[in-house]
Amino acid sequence: MPSGTGKTISLLSLIVAYLKQKPGDLTKLIYCSRTVPEIEKCVEELRRLLQYYEKEGVLDRQPLLALALSSRKNLCINPEVNREKYGKMVDSQCQSLTASYVRESHKHNSSVPVCDFYEKFDAHGRESPLPPGVYNLEDLKEYGKGNGWCAYFLARYAVTHANIIVYSYHYLLDPKIADLVSKEFSKKSVVVFDEAHNIDNVCIDSMSVTIRKRTLDKCSQNLETLKHGIASIKESDAQKLKEEYSRLVEGLKNARVAKETDIQLSNPVLPDEVLEEVVPGNIRNAEHFVAFLKRFVEYLKARLRLQHVVTESPPAFLKDCFAKVCIERKPLRFCAERLRSLLWTMELPNMADFSPLLLVANFATLVSTYAKGFIIIIEPFEDSAPTVSNPIIRFSCMDASIAVKPVFDRFQSVIITSGTLSPVDMYPKILDFRPVTLATFTMTLSKPCLCPMIVSRGNDQVSITSKFETREDIAVIRNYGNLLADMAAVVPDGIVGFFTSYAYMENIVASWYEQGIIDAIQRHKLLFIETPDAAETSVALINYHKACENGRGAILLSVARGKVSEGIDFDHHLGRCVIMFGIPYVYTQSRILKARLEYLRDQFQIRENDFLTFDAMRHAAQCMGRAIRGKTDYGVMLLADRRFSRADKRGKLPKWIQEYLKDSFCNLTTEEAVQISKRFFRQMAQPFTREEQLGISLLTLDQLQSEDMQMRIAKKAQQT
Repeated sequence: MPSGTGKTISLLSLIVAYLKQKPGDLTKLIYCSRTVPEIEKCVEELRRLLQYYEKEGVLDRQPLLALALSSRKNLCINPEVNREKYGKMVDSQCQSLTASYVRESHKHNSSVPVCDFYEKFDAHGRESPLPPGVYNLEDLKEYGKGNGWCAYFLARYAVTHANIIVYSYHYLLDPKIADLVSKEFSKKSVVVFDEAHNIDNVCIDSMSVTIRKRTLDKCSQNLETLKHGIASIKESDAQKLKEEYSRLVEGLKNARVAKETDIQLSNPVLPDEVLEEVVPGNIRNAEHFVAFLKRFVEYLKARLRLQHVVTESPPAFLKDCFAKVCIERKPLRFCAERLRSLLWTMELPNMADFSPLLLVANFATLVSTYAKGFIIIIEPFEDSAPTVSNPIIRFSCMDASIAVKPVFDRFQSVIITSGTLSPVDMYPKILDFRPVTLATFTMTLSKPCLCPMIVSRGNDQVSITSKFETREDIAVIRNYGNLLADMAAVVPDGIVGFFTSYAYMENIVASWYEQGIIDAIQRHKLLFIETPDAAETSVALINYHKACENGRGAILLSVARGKVSEGIDFDHHLGRCVIMFGIPYVYTQSRILKARLEYLRDQFQIRENDFLTFDAMRHAAQCMGRAIRGKTDYGVMLLADRRFSRADKRGKLPKWIQEYLKDSFCNLTTEEAVQISKRFFRQMAQPFTREEQLGISLLTLDQLQSEDMQMRIAKKAQQT
């Protein structure tokens, strides 16, 4: 089901009712979404649900606490800190004001700056728990300002006793963040991953590391800073280093004395039993550890001097590392934890400066921990610019199940849901789990408010496709342009077009300009184009909205897998038609993709073509779903590529699109698509009241409780 048709509220209603009815069996709901706007939407749905409970008098006996959690950048209320533009800088500034050693110095010297909001929270906030209710990010900031308490640490403290938490995927799937935020959650929790069509890519990204030559140059500067810092500490306070050494002898667990404000880098992978071990002797001493890291960084620099591509497994990389610079696997495993301990001991003011070194330490720990499911690719240049020397080391995860497995093992119930989770049987394979329940639902509509069509030919009967062999064909480009120009003449308000890549979109638009098609389009609507630059795209979106609002009408050309295709809603008049120009296959010459396809074939018996088609169709469905954002919305969906009409492509579209994609709409010319669109918009323009939906797509309480409806619900439940 697309957004706006009740997925979120249905899940929340069911789980909150269970939470209230059986608090002993279920203690917490952890609701994960991708972006801040989606998190805010979920919180508002929850607020409406709890207001309904309150109206019915159900909440009096058992009040609930629900809150959203995000980064410091979105929650900080200190004006000196939140004016920073980038999240890393906000984190670093916060650290420099709230670290335990900074606060200790402030006690002896009041000129040392600290965060007043955190000081007040630390003094009074923990004794006064957050009152029951629903808090979005703005509510938390207002509550923090009202009491003079830090909203970020207030939220971090409140999640331990909150009944419902809404936050980003990364707080559970990225082990570095999960260890800080989600460690204390009980097994009797239910986890929901909403908008989870890309969950495998999120898992892979959270476990992958990319190192460039510039990163290693900055690491060398970091190591020099550490070296001088250690030398000055030895002169002024040698006891501090001795104490750290003693803690490390006892094991990393005991070295973890940092307060909540000090923890900048949690370990990416190490299990608890490893943290109980004694830190290897050759990295226990601070000077020895810096020398060890310097040797490792120099080794990585030497690997980047290659003029050809190297692909190897983590064991092969470690073997080469030992042969060339005598670095063993065991000390590398402890690199991330050991560096965190050293940075805390040295009380460095600006932690953001050390992010390149933290990245390399992270890489060292990952490469020495995992032997399977990962690959190292060293390239002298990037795929996008094969003539420009830009050496790069990619440590890439190929198995999404590595990041998600701890979540499945730890919590009693995990729900994965999305409007474009299709085909649904592919996800258990790539995430390597056995689902208890697997269900796909269609939309119940009182009038056919979506009109999907496959346009396979232009008016000149030439097949249209973005296939590599024919994409430069002038007839194909002309037919794509004529399709957009003809649709611009009949579709009211906004049209959104999606291309397979930025390069393809640039070529086509340039060719349209030469052929005079752009002029034909602009007679009917204004034209805006998404670019890789986020600021330019934001300006284009603002002006696109203005043009749709004032009746001029507009067309936005964008790219599948880009910002517009994932996070922007084009509800009602902002997206009356969506056109997919070609099938959005991923760049198949990517070495990382080739390695992942090989791994999926060997480990999970997933054929290359099946995965590539699945990946392309879920992105195409995501683009198509931009047009329908609720049951009262309507729009035309044009799949402009003859390959969409094949059974293996059509069959992978979501059920709610397939339901309305008639066989007669699967091999249309441009003119036929225009005529069908005209009829569709004429039909949609007829008056439509709420009463017409009753009993079909909207039920009154009496209709819901009727015997007939209860029988239908029971029958549907048995089928799923």
